[in-house]
Amino acid sequence: MSRCKSCQVLPWSLLVGFLVLVPLANTQESKPLLQMEHLRAELETESNAMSNGRNSYNSGLNGSDQMDVRQYPNSATCLVVYDDGKYFFEKRDEHTLGQPKAKSAAGVLSADDLQHLKAILDDEELKKIVMPKALELPSDAQILKEADRLDVQVGRGAVSQQFSFMKERVKTGNPTWTGAASGSMSGLDTFLDNGAPYKKTVAPLLKFFDEMGKKNKLHESKPQYCQ
Repeated sequence: MSRCKSCQVLPWSLLVGFLVLVPLANTQESKPLLQMEHLRAELETESNAMSNGRNSYNSGLNGSDQMDVRQYPNSATCLVVYDDGKYFFEKRDEHTLGQPKAKSAAGVLSADDLQHLKAILDDEELKKIVMPKALELPSDAQILKEADRLDVQVGRGAVSQQFSFMKERVKTGNPTWTGAASGSMSGLDTFLDNGAPYKKTVAPLLKFFDEMGKKNKLHESKPQYCQ
């Protein structure tokens, strides 16, 4: 596989591990007002790439051109709020593939909190956000090391607004191995973020999301909302 081909495939291959946001708990009578999911994955390290002969940038899983990020440690935090104020909040960690652990909480927003959320969602600049352009990896990218994804879906009457922001940390530079014992690869870390232009606009929504995690006491549960 050529480097150019890998460069085109890899950003989209993250979708293998990060399920695109879909309506959650849609059996409820009320409609989802807001759905958010924040996912993080720690990808292959340089030492692992050497020890198992697999390079997460230049080669795919089992010889394919897709990289399955589900084989790496990952975590997810998600929130769904209905138009009547009911909400579900969940955190999921999967440090061992196939053995996710989850904690969750459920409740009803106060009238003031629900009104505050609606005011955030009614911001005209927030309404203008559409799906940003996919990230483009540098031509000298060696290894994709970390990935961070934020999915947002807002119910707006008969339609919904949906967008996803991606952050990636990649090792760039000449692919020259240094220090065989330590298994390190020369190069610099480069950070990519297609949500950077909207950082100020989404800040109030992210603050609300974080505060929901802090104010709720989570209890162990089966993974249900985080995908």
